[in-house]
Amino acid sequence: MRTLIATAFVSLDGVIEGPGPEPGYRNSGWTFNDIEFDVAAYEIKGREQDEAAAMMMGRVSYDVFSPVWPDMTDQFAGYNAMPKYVVSTTLRDEELVSNWGEISILRSLDEVAALKESEGGPIIIHGSATLNRNLSDAGLIDRYHLLVFPVLLGAGKRLYSDTDRDKANLKLVESESYANGIQKLVYDVVH
Repeated sequence: MRTLIATAFVSLDGVIEGPGPEPGYRNSGWTFNDIEFDVAAYEIKGREQDEAAAMMMGRVSYDVFSPVWPDMTDQFAGYNAMPKYVVSTTLRDEELVSNWGEISILRSLDEVAALKESEGGPIIIHGSATLNRNLSDAGLIDRYHLLVFPVLLGAGKRLYSDTDRDKANLKLVESESYANGIQKLVYDVVH
């Protein structure tokens, strides 16, 4: 069985929208604005590329990443080389970029669950607020890699839904605090 890992930059109040410069979100770029850069805080990002066997994202994140990441060979060589899964009911095969390696479209959470049951290494989920909420609510996420930023954003897409669901227990497996106020929190979901 494969491990499904959600990785996110998250504000203290749970927002994951627009951590980088993205049009349309008022607080876009909040991970870079007013927070001193500390390379140690991002160590987990390099480790994720080394440890993941595949990458998963929703349609919106695919549309943001696919025109940019294939050309970022220095930063994303590991991700660019691995298979990618896009969970979408609307994306068509002819809309997939041709310069980003193997890309498969999954049409439902049932297909994600079947992929988890297959052979292979961990699958890392990038961006994808809606997908993360749906996978979490369905009990399909196994681990969270969170970099929590010392900022309150108020409005914005959140990592977790407000759905009335069964409690999910988490086990803290790694944590670290950095001088710039960022907290690294790695949790396993207790199934």
